[in-house]
Amino acid sequence: MTTTQSLLLLAAYLLVLLATVKPLGLFFARLIEGPLGWRPLDWLEARLLGLCGVRQEEMNWRQYAGAVLLFSLVGVMAVYALQRLQLYLPLNPQQFGNVTPDSSFNTAVSFVTNTNWQGYGGESTMSYLTQMLALAVQNFLSTAAGIAVVFALIRGFARHSAQSIGNFWTDLYRITVYALLPLSFVFALALVSQGVVQNFSPYQEITTLEPTSYETPKLDSAGQPLKDTSGQGLTETVSTTQQILPMGPAASQIAIKQLGTNGGGFFNVNSAHPFENPTPLANFLETLAILLIPAALCYTFGKGVGDPRQGWAVLAAMTILFVGGAVAVASFEQQGNPELAGLGADQTATALQAGGNMEGKEVRFGIAASSLFATITTAASCGAVNSMHDSYTPLGGLVPMLLMQLGEVVFGGVGLGLYGMLVFAILAVFIAGLMIGRTPEYLGKKIESFDMKMVSIAILVAPALVLLGTALAVVTTAGKAGILRIF
Repeated sequence: MTTTQSLLLLAAYLLVLLATVKPLGLFFARLIEGPLGWRPLDWLEARLLGLCGVRQEEMNWRQYAGAVLLFSLVGVMAVYALQRLQLYLPLNPQQFGNVTPDSSFNTAVSFVTNTNWQGYGGESTMSYLTQMLALAVQNFLSTAAGIAVVFALIRGFARHSAQSIGNFWTDLYRITVYALLPLSFVFALALVSQGVVQNFSPYQEITTLEPTSYETPKLDSAGQPLKDTSGQGLTETVSTTQQILPMGPAASQIAIKQLGTNGGGFFNVNSAHPFENPTPLANFLETLAILLIPAALCYTFGKGVGDPRQGWAVLAAMTILFVGGAVAVASFEQQGNPELAGLGADQTATALQAGGNMEGKEVRFGIAASSLFATITTAASCGAVNSMHDSYTPLGGLVPMLLMQLGEVVFGGVGLGLYGMLVFAILAVFIAGLMIGRTPEYLGKKIESFDMKMVSIAILVAPALVLLGTALAVVTTAGKAGILRIF
């Protein structure tokens, strides 16, 4: 039961998204070809890269891969160091202490790899400097690195005799300066216009219109919790009329975290926070930003290999899978969950939650915008959320899980989605070739045994790592201490 509102929102989203594919895709294709051709920018590019010691000569695949790994390693060390030293650095009005070593390392690896898994509360852990210089900068650089790998892949498909695939440092510069920075600037201004905070002010303490009462543990003179005779903790009711509002340069980080499919929120609850995503229009812009670059890169691929139809074919496959997922999530969430109404699973549809499953969703977005956001963010491997996915209905939550388990190839992250889908395209062409008894070819290149070995590894390595990690989680003490603890 998909509502008209959900279908209209999906249609409007696809209309705007697909309208941007060709112009943005052409721009990225221009970056693949070489300098922009505008003398002042080309002179500045050569000057800056020269000062950094970069030779603008092409690399083979080993040199390119080595540069990506070296750059990522330096990024991990820089992000780790900034977190460990933030107490002694400026732009820390709340005087947050240094982040613990384990959390610092986890966050550094997460942001450098564009994973952006967050084990901390941003507004209670990170200083403004750490948010900007460590996290926001890595949102730019990890995104640029992912797009650079796509550029190298496209050159590999397009070139038939050359052994080189471009220069990583040049690609990184052009993607960051000519594409990501301008796009992020425009999106940040749009978000500020909607009320997203962007300042360096200390956190604001305000007086609420009504007092708030809550239960808190009762402590003794030593600050330890008091217990009754049965060993249960004692609590006391506290009432307050004061509330602390977090501030900070949020809009600038949100723009790049969405455009780069990073998802590392400035605030703890990410795009569900009213200071990070205050209005339906801000929500629409944030969802648009997530798929803007992954969709455009499909056209870039077709243009780069000299056959735009290939790019449109990949984009069509992604879009069909995406639409199916979006409609399914909206339908399941609109039906609601009978268990949350205290009913049995055998009750009729008329007894379901009135208006659908609003558990874990913001009222200002509702089911339609929340379901679409959930589909987009999991399809793109983006960590941003505007609702809690674990509060979705079983079938509604199944779709985001499926999209993640597919390896985020339905649009996917910047770069990742395209070359992930191309891996499956090569596999499909190989199988089709065997079925008709012809030598498999893709874009004029024969698919041979070595290529299929690499494709097999690319497809199997992710599930193998997940299975190994799951096995460790259920046999080690640390793993059993979690939510699935074995007694």
